Amino acid sequence: MSAIQPALITKVLPDSIASEVGFEAGDAIISINGTRPRDLIDYRFLCTDEVLELEVLDAQGQTHHVEIEKDYDDDLGLEFATALFDGLRQCNNHCPFCFIDQQPPGKRSSLYLKDDDYRLSFLYGSYLTLTNLLPSDWERISQMRLSPLYVSVHATEPQVRSRLLKNPRAGQILEQLAWFEARQLQIHAQVVVCPGINDGPQLDRTIQDLGKFPQAIASVAVVPLGLTKFRPQADELTPVTPESAALVIQQVQRWQEHLRRTLGQTLVWLADEWFLIAGQDLPPESDYEGYPQLGNGVGSIRQFLKEFTQKSKKLLPKQVMPKRQLTWVVGNAVAKAFQPLAAQLNSVDGLTVQLVSLSSDYWGQEITATGLLTGSDLCQKLAGRDLGSGILLPTVMLKHGEECFLDDMTIAQVSQTLGVPIFPVDGVEELISQCLVGRPR
Repeated sequence: MSAIQPALITKVLPDSIASEVGFEAGDAIISINGTRPRDLIDYRFLCTDEVLELEVLDAQGQTHHVEIEKDYDDDLGLEFATALFDGLRQCNNHCPFCFIDQQPPGKRSSLYLKDDDYRLSFLYGSYLTLTNLLPSDWERISQMRLSPLYVSVHATEPQVRSRLLKNPRAGQILEQLAWFEARQLQIHAQVVVCPGINDGPQLDRTIQDLGKFPQAIASVAVVPLGLTKFRPQADELTPVTPESAALVIQQVQRWQEHLRRTLGQTLVWLADEWFLIAGQDLPPESDYEGYPQLGNGVGSIRQFLKEFTQKSKKLLPKQVMPKRQLTWVVGNAVAKAFQPLAAQLNSVDGLTVQLVSLSSDYWGQEITATGLLTGSDLCQKLAGRDLGSGILLPTVMLKHGEECFLDDMTIAQVSQTLGVPIFPVDGVEELISQCLVGRPR
């Protein structure tokens, strides 16, 4: 960990306590009641006091002391440049299936950061492996009840997990799960299945072991590994095939039935991608029990379909004027599932939506999730097509909060290359809205 830096403020929410006091973007908090916050967790905890004495560094380098009186639950209304004021805890594993290691060189530096930080797991649901935690970290997790955390388990057999993570400390996973169980702290687990390594009997063992910790394990997502053409060719990994995906589906569904009988809950879930690879229909919406692993792609397509059905009834008109013709670009993994949605959009008189599903030559994948399509994929595969009056672009293809694809191309560059405006869409409501009254960026 690096030294604690002042917490740099990037935004002061209007009509907030901080706005009334006079905070500005560019100011930085050095300490709260004499304590330097290490991260956003410390900041939130320290700000629960009703009387705050803040040491603040302004944008001109001057130090100020500010006293604030507030109610216990009042938020100051500040946003920060980062959630970690003492630096990112990076990964010390060498998983051969790590997507970050399967990227081409020379892209923006943020694409190569391998975080394995328990604080980001608690705050934002990112996955960690528990292999780099210090005794003080375990103590803090326990004392502050930092739960749930999101843990990449992959395998519970010590040698197999150590092989997958390329780290001897990875073999301590069962003892670590017992630690969470004893303290009634929860985990959402994930298992990235690598054919020939942690599937078959090893997957059975992993699910069985996880079921032994009912207080700790809130849910388990079983996810297929993703391989790109940039990975080392001498690695030990083999891709998931439709046949192997079908076997995993059968295996996990048997476990789901068993766990419902014995534990009274499903516990383990299959990522949507298994069904897409196998060419099978997605489970019904009732199977997802509140979507506990939505961030892992478990039920995200089913939820999108359900939301589209609900909102299209309210938002889609019978006719649009003037007539509009648009191209909706998605990964070919969801083509079958989204075709009925395109048909419903096309039922509006005057609206034509062409659903175009693409694979990614950039990553070298035959079956591609929408979020992995790049600007160069779009430029290459849409060139020369009649794209109508613009492209409906799911924002999942873009870096969060920016207009940049994974290959560093921007929306503006793709738009200029293809000669049509691009309409970014984030969710069902924006998809329908852009179909009716598009506003290009």
